[in-house]
Amino acid sequence: MHVRYEGDDDPEKCTARKLARFDFVALHRSDRATPYGVVLNPHAERALSPADADTGALVALDCSWESAGEARFSLAGEHRALPYLVAANPVNFGRPMELTTVEALAAALSIFGRRDRAEALLSKFTWGHTFLELNDEPLRRYAECADSEAVVAVQQEYLDRADRD
Repeated sequence: MHVRYEGDDDPEKCTARKLARFDFVALHRSDRATPYGVVLNPHAERALSPADADTGALVALDCSWESAGEARFSLAGEHRALPYLVAANPVNFGRPMELTTVEALAAALSIFGRRDRAEALLSKFTWGHTFLELNDEPLRRYAECADSEAVVAVQQEYLDRADRD
């Protein structure tokens, strides 16, 4: 797993830096140094699915949500958006789609059927288990999908439910 690290957040709260300290991810300071793979990109046109599991490295961009515009996602690779999930981190708790880097990586691993690896990443954070608890059903359902279209169909159920609530 790899993280294109911008360094524009509070270093004390940066989940990517903590993951790097435990050797879970490699941090890269430039696009060129970041390997080709599946890039987690909230602006991507296709949803992440289990079909993407063998595409290569898993890459996340660690930057402030205020600066996470489309232009920041210039990394080479297969860009995929995570489907609807709810944040468990203390800053964005309960907000849909405002995940930390560790939540995004753990979600991708869960969708790829690597829940054990997702749990290992999240175990380094006091609130980490809460992410998997809050998103248990959708993550399991997304992991059962064959492709991006199936993930989008499942996601739509959660979006419709959120609209009703």
